[in-house]
Amino acid sequence: MKYRTIENGLITNEHIGQEVKVIGWVARKRDLGSLTFIDLRDRSGIIQILINEDTPKPEIRNEYVINVTGIVTKKADPNPALKTGHLEIVAREVVLLNKAKNPPLIIADETDALEDVRLKYRYLDLRRPVLQNKLITRAKIAKATRTFLDEAGFIEIETPILTKSTPGGARDYLIPSRLNPGTFYALAQSPQIYKQLLMIGGLEKYYQIAKCFRDEDLRADRQPDFTQIDIETSFMTYEEVLAINEKLLQFIFKEVKGYDLALPLPRITYEEALLKYGSDKPDLRFGLEISDAKSVFTKFDAPFLNEEPYIYAIKVSDNGDFFTRRIVDELNMVAKQHGLNSFANLKYSNDTFSGSLAKFVTKELHQELVETFNLKDNDFLLISFGQNKRQTLTSLGAARLKVAAMLNLVDKNAYSVLWVDSFPLFSYDEERGNYVSEHHPFTMPFEEHISKLKTNPGEILSYAYDIVINGYEVGGGSMRIFDQDLQHQIFNVLGMTEKEIEQKFGFFIEALKYGTPPHGGIAYGLDRLTMILTGTHDIRDVIAFPKNLRGNSLMSGEPNIVSDFQLKELYIKIDKEREEK
Repeated sequence: MKYRTIENGLITNEHIGQEVKVIGWVARKRDLGSLTFIDLRDRSGIIQILINEDTPKPEIRNEYVINVTGIVTKKADPNPALKTGHLEIVAREVVLLNKAKNPPLIIADETDALEDVRLKYRYLDLRRPVLQNKLITRAKIAKATRTFLDEAGFIEIETPILTKSTPGGARDYLIPSRLNPGTFYALAQSPQIYKQLLMIGGLEKYYQIAKCFRDEDLRADRQPDFTQIDIETSFMTYEEVLAINEKLLQFIFKEVKGYDLALPLPRITYEEALLKYGSDKPDLRFGLEISDAKSVFTKFDAPFLNEEPYIYAIKVSDNGDFFTRRIVDELNMVAKQHGLNSFANLKYSNDTFSGSLAKFVTKELHQELVETFNLKDNDFLLISFGQNKRQTLTSLGAARLKVAAMLNLVDKNAYSVLWVDSFPLFSYDEERGNYVSEHHPFTMPFEEHISKLKTNPGEILSYAYDIVINGYEVGGGSMRIFDQDLQHQIFNVLGMTEKEIEQKFGFFIEALKYGTPPHGGIAYGLDRLTMILTGTHDIRDVIAFPKNLRGNSLMSGEPNIVSDFQLKELYIKIDKEREEK
């Protein structure tokens, strides 16, 4: 005996007059005297049930699970908001399968529940169609990825989750080994070393939809455990690696969204992205490009400008009257968040300047400003100045995003998909007093820059690349070092001793000695890609059971305290004094 003959959302005009059997949760109940109307919900959608007074019915309340047998009919008053809104089932039999407590949140696309409530009762939150659709989209992305890569000759291979703790971009989650007292596994931050070993192993084309773990501070687009689409190839050039990844993205966009992604994708260097947009993950769905304004503003009789080596500006066209004192104060808060005291500003209206720098505008500078920035009536200039180039640019880049949001300049139906490449190989850590890898220590430097390893490592650029979509870094990768001597030079620049190299990467260095092929790859954040394709800004919306910003599960209660017996088995003792503090 079947529970149903058809899913609720799949009932169409073809089924009018037919008897069907459906099942689901009661989304809504309305008693109208002799008639009872029920919106019955399953994953596929909602169908209205009509129960006449002569049809026996059990007790029915919201979120009760019921089974209904009846005839599909056409409704007299259609509901255009529902896919099945022009149809209903006239019940012949209604069976109660399970009761439900009164739910602590409204189970509908629009809910009144606070986030903590939604996370605590996640299993109820997941009944909301809006969340189910996001998880369905996630599954479609994974399926499209596998379809494309399988057909392109890639092999799906799993790599270990319990790995060796090695230097990475974040803290490791450590797992004590019971069988080897005093030693620890690390949960894999990524499959990086393993996928390179697969290339040494001759697999040539690998991919994996891999779980990764990083103990870092959380935010709206970050979780402690997340999922990567991980890809590595051998015997492909830089251009070939980028080309096949562009085709993968084009296939995903078409399969999942029906969107035709034009190829080749635009490319912008890291330096250009920073100078034009104040970000290494620029959103190009709107303008507001940054320009170097030092040549003009150092002519102002303003000591606080003349003392600053870096001055940049954004022009906002035909919106000068929008930038009231309150709005300017909001933008100055952005400057403070990025370590600057404030921005400067100028409004141009009726051939007159106003704003924080207006008193410094001489007759000569008036004309130079108009010509330099091609100012028109009601234009606005936001100016960032400081001692640190990156800080001055990134603060203005953050303000650029805020202004675009305030003025609704972003086309929500558009996709800005591009490569950012030519990243620095190293950055200098002022606190530690040495160079660190901008991406990871296996990234290939530009061939013509290798000679700078001994003279000026900070100037070396690399074959590293990020895929950026709508201002999010969705994927990142690089061509890899395959020569053991060059890899050793990189470790030396990073200040690693021979003992450290052997301890942390000995097995990998040994593997490089056995005919390592030229190789490169990329890893996409499946969660972030799903966020973008479902139109949400919160990564928790696209993960079935996410953690909150403190890394806690409000539903199941982890991380949790374990028994003294378990700790003893692992040779672990809790520092009670530190715990109390």
